[in-house]
Amino acid sequence: MIITQNDKKEEKMIYLIFALKAEAQAFIEKKLDLNITVCGIGSHNMYNATKKTVKLMDEDDIIVNIGICGASKEFIIGELLYIDMPSKNIKKKFTLSCVDNKVTKKDKYDVVDMESSGFIDATNMVKNRYMFKIVSDHFEPKSVTKDGAKKLIFDNIDNIMKRIKR
Repeated sequence: MIITQNDKKEEKMIYLIFALKAEAQAFIEKKLDLNITVCGIGSHNMYNATKKTVKLMDEDDIIVNIGICGASKEFIIGELLYIDMPSKNIKKKFTLSCVDNKVTKKDKYDVVDMESSGFIDATNMVKNRYMFKIVSDHFEPKSVTKDGAKKLIFDNIDNIMKRIKR
């Protein structure tokens, strides 16, 4: 599903890619001037949707993956994890693992999602790419609701927008 809130091409376009509609709804309700794509769960879906978006981009445009993730208890629910894709600097040291299935083994991973590898692979030639993950649970995926995911994203919109507009 592609939701376009910005039909005119200005100097820099910002393209946001989400796996879940609930994640995207927070940005849609804010009525920001952005292009939003919801691709569905999984790295394959993320790769395909992101690759299509990359073909629409100009060199200075920005592409961002935003989504929820599971994490160990050293991370706070609602914590924004920022990965600066161009230089691969991570503000807080952790390992982000992209998995195909829900994870319940608490001591095996730091942070997990189901789309990051697809985004990274599809944007490997893009200069302005960013990834943000928001901790939604401590490997208890059944505890995450649509409204909960939306609120976690909504609460972090201002911090996300500040970082990508630098």
